Amino acid sequence: MAKLAQWVEARPEGIYLPSIDAWIDPSHPVERALVTHGHADHARGGHKEVWATPETLAIMGVRYGDAHRGHAMAYRETITIGDIAVTYYPAGHVLGSAQILLEKDNVRVVASGDYKRRPDPTCALFEPVPCDVFITEATFGLPVFRHPDTPSEIAKLTDAIAAEPDRCVLVGAYALGKAQRVIMALRAAGYDAPLYIHGALQRLCDLYRDFGVELGELRLVADTPKDEMKGAIVLCPPGALNDRWSRRLPDPITAMASGWMRVRQRARQRNVELPLILSDHADWDELTSTLLEIRPQEVWVTHGREDALVHWCMTRQIKAVPLHLAHYEDEDD
Repeated sequence: MAKLAQWVEARPEGIYLPSIDAWIDPSHPVERALVTHGHADHARGGHKEVWATPETLAIMGVRYGDAHRGHAMAYRETITIGDIAVTYYPAGHVLGSAQILLEKDNVRVVASGDYKRRPDPTCALFEPVPCDVFITEATFGLPVFRHPDTPSEIAKLTDAIAAEPDRCVLVGAYALGKAQRVIMALRAAGYDAPLYIHGALQRLCDLYRDFGVELGELRLVADTPKDEMKGAIVLCPPGALNDRWSRRLPDPITAMASGWMRVRQRARQRNVELPLILSDHADWDELTSTLLEIRPQEVWVTHGREDALVHWCMTRQIKAVPLHLAHYEDEDD
């Protein structure tokens, strides 16, 4: 299929804009990177220049240091780089996440990065952007993936603690975005008690606070006597769920917050007793409803379950093509 925007190239290592020698979310160090958000499969270290939101630049600074030259992009601010106008819009994925609108030759291309459509007090809400070409993710691009509402999943946590007050619940949650979302969802549910966190979460929780996301009282597990954590909720990176570190906790009930918890085999592989289906990505209905809302002439599908979403588009007379980008990974989400 001939693509509408010939000035945008999809390469295995990322989306490339040859006229300005710039990449969107490249997998390797480049001279000029336009970055959608701070997750490691989108924001890598070693670039010479980076255009991103202030929050994403700060996240990259925490993770990689400040060796790159950062250009802060406010939402809805347009700059011109060579012959391409570039505007960043909220993506609703994590703090600072953005869609990137590219305009050239009267063609509008939106690279969505990762996005979700549900309200989340830790980041700006996704904003639909009219465009001719929409480059969409498809992480949960199968009809089986329909995420439940957040309050009902959070209620599983509080109910578990109420039922077994001599234990704690240990929640595996991705350090950037998911951990903070779980914390804020607990606060919204009226859970005002201290929450206990693994030390690996502290820097990013502090960064969220620096940008005005108030998380309530957080205490480090390493500084807390074991008995104090009975009846408490503890958060850690997914990799620490079954680590020796967890032995300092009072008989933990193991939970994990991820869209992948819809798949029972994944929960069993992680030895998860309490699966929490909480995703920072759009589910199948949100992916398809977004395409119907934006109504682009073409859809380019990046990572995830590309074929199913391409098929859905084609049955509705929407031109669609899978891009098969190589460097994206299934996040613990």
